[in-house]
Amino acid sequence: MEKMRVDARRNRAKVLAAAEEAFALDGLAVPLDDIARLAGVGAGTVYRHFPSKEALFQAVVLERIQQFAEEAHALATADDPGAVFFDYFVRVIRQASLNRAICDALAESSGHALKAGAGDEFRAALAELLRRAQAAGAIRPDIDGDDLRALIVGCLAVERYAPGSEHLIRVVVDGLRATAALQAAPATQS
Repeated sequence: MEKMRVDARRNRAKVLAAAEEAFALDGLAVPLDDIARLAGVGAGTVYRHFPSKEALFQAVVLERIQQFAEEAHALATADDPGAVFFDYFVRVIRQASLNRAICDALAESSGHALKAGAGDEFRAALAELLRRAQAAGAIRPDIDGDDLRALIVGCLAVERYAPGSEHLIRVVVDGLRATAALQAAPATQS
């Protein structure tokens, strides 16, 4: 693959940033010309990098999920695995809730972004944060990566249908804590 010129990389980045903003607000209904205008480039530049609106949309989703994965990888060696996990979990929900495309991609088990590997990388990085937090005794041991993904999707649905319901996300976070597992365990009879 030919290496992209500096100005072409810069224009591509501008288009992706503008597209993320536009798709977050208007979804796929936004015209490519509007994205080009928002990016400060011509429509031809957009089409040179992305042959269709769907290709641009998938690139935006892929880039954001890749950023989530990279952030999780960077946090994997942090000193306080429990606090890092909870901060990251809430941050992913807050950021993803601002963009319906990201919500949908995280919810899909077979979406384009996931097929491209970014979803697998995100899940693996998130599972590593979860494993470390569980090893530190901060997260209940009966939660796995699939459970965590379901909880993220559920929290995104809460944000979508009841925006600003941070107290509901705190309920989920509190339920993940190891102390919640101890409180929920049935008492054994002697």
